[in-house]
Amino acid sequence: MVQLIIGDKGKGKTKCILDKVNKEVKDAMGSICYIDKSSKHMFELNNRVRLINIRDYPVVNTDQFLGFIAGMIAQDHDLEQVYIDSYLVVSRTKEEGFAASIETLKKISDRFNVDFIISASLEEAEVPASVRDLVTISL
Repeated sequence: MVQLIIGDKGKGKTKCILDKVNKEVKDAMGSICYIDKSSKHMFELNNRVRLINIRDYPVVNTDQFLGFIAGMIAQDHDLEQVYIDSYLVVSRTKEEGFAASIETLKKISDRFNVDFIISASLEEAEVPASVRDLVTISL
């Protein structure tokens, strides 16, 4: 499953995704990762959630980011959920490549039974029609 949390910058997407991960971790049977562009929110996350600061890794484009995700899944067969805050920045995805990268994450999710909860600084009108049905929260 892939869920999108969208809205303009400063609308509260990060708070929303942090609240969601901290709520979900209580019932999680497997492991949970939270990928962000910094370690700023480390102390706001439950200690069972693995925070990954993407800037610690040499990810420079969307394909490398998707390979990074595949490597995480290959290494941790218990990986249940991946939260990605600021998706366009973290994944190095341009708006025109957003739908294709989300479609790839959907395939990964279906194949390996890993849920992706993603926040992106997009208005609802900017979300491509092919992935608009994945929007669960629009701020």
